[in-house]
Amino acid sequence: MSKRRFAAKNVTGWKATIAISMANYIEAGSIIAAASSLTLWQAYLGIDSLGVGLLSALSANALGAAIGALIGGPLTDKFGRKIVFSYDLLVFMIGVTLIAASVNFPMLLIGTIITGIAVGAGVPVSWTYIAEESPKEKRAAHVGAAQLAWSIGPMVTFALAVLVAPLGLLGSRLIFVHLFIIAAVALYIRRGLPESKIWEEQQEQEKSDKAKGKIQKSSLKELFTLKANREALFLLLGIYLFWNLTAGAMGYFMPYIYENVGGLSNMEANLLQSFLWMFTVLTTYFIFMKLGDKFSRKTLFGVGACMGVVAWIILTFMPMTWPTLIAFVVLWGAAAGIGAQAFYALWTSELFPTRYRATAQGLMYFIVRTGIAIWSFVLPTIMATLGFKVAGIVMITFLVIHMIIGIVLAPHTQGKTLQQIEQERYGDTVSKKDEVIER
Repeated sequence: MSKRRFAAKNVTGWKATIAISMANYIEAGSIIAAASSLTLWQAYLGIDSLGVGLLSALSANALGAAIGALIGGPLTDKFGRKIVFSYDLLVFMIGVTLIAASVNFPMLLIGTIITGIAVGAGVPVSWTYIAEESPKEKRAAHVGAAQLAWSIGPMVTFALAVLVAPLGLLGSRLIFVHLFIIAAVALYIRRGLPESKIWEEQQEQEKSDKAKGKIQKSSLKELFTLKANREALFLLLGIYLFWNLTAGAMGYFMPYIYENVGGLSNMEANLLQSFLWMFTVLTTYFIFMKLGDKFSRKTLFGVGACMGVVAWIILTFMPMTWPTLIAFVVLWGAAAGIGAQAFYALWTSELFPTRYRATAQGLMYFIVRTGIAIWSFVLPTIMATLGFKVAGIVMITFLVIHMIIGIVLAPHTQGKTLQQIEQERYGDTVSKKDEVIER
């Protein structure tokens, strides 16, 4: 019996975007599933603060994803987009199975690492594929669909955490089971996706160059030697790293902060986070996806960045009462929908050549998630010794840096094909292969 009978067919256009975006749901959901159950695992297994930091640092939110991205990016450029997004979910399913069935700390830690690697491997390929297969006049809308799924994942996962709270740790295990099921559905649909046309054209061009006796320079070397690449790296790392040092740590530790600093119950903390992500879903859809291809992207980014800074100023310097918490989740939740994550996903797919687009993303994602891993590892200790206010001030500083870089260096790429953008940024250096060396 043909394998095609077990795969969805004719998955193109918006269907393809949705199929790829489903991975963002389970990837973000896995981060939140771990975050919402952190205190439960800590109590069940007797995990100390060092163990909590280790779980966070090696999770899908940090170093685990960093390693996965460093592996997945080059594989995506070398072997194609399809082969990576066809199999990374299998690895993810193994990881969440281990977590769901964990009965000791090593089992939980190994499952966390495997899940993180799978999540990281899937990020460069998903953003790359969506951008390459999107119409030029709707690229922000299609890339925004991935951000929308990334937002829906936490919103639903936190809501589920509230519903299954009476079950205790069993409820958290069931949340990971639900992620396994959705991953299986996404894997089935993805079997019907075609390979990226732009990547296939690039492969044909490289074959032609080799036949003519031409050799391309190292992609990794070009990332740092070409001025256009250095500028893109500075912009993208500047906005994504510094934003994520706050957002990434918050994504994993916010329920922990609500409970240990604000005195909320586990159920209240998860409900508050679900409420926060609802606003992210709304602004992602109604602002980023609807206006990102029509309105000034620099303005949208600036508004989101400013809202994020204000949100953290409120949380850091005002008493953690319900009015303060609600103001924070509305401002931060809305800001995240038009924030660095959405624009990074868009710009990182636009600003690099096809032949190492995913490799560049993988490298940057590795750097960003490694930074989060280090920060996440020390954050519990900082809060325990110096207090939450000190940690909050550091978070605000990160956000201000990312805001300045993004507003100053936001590129003008709306309404252009990826080939046009590549030609404008690199000229003949990349597009016409003048960078190759004759034998």
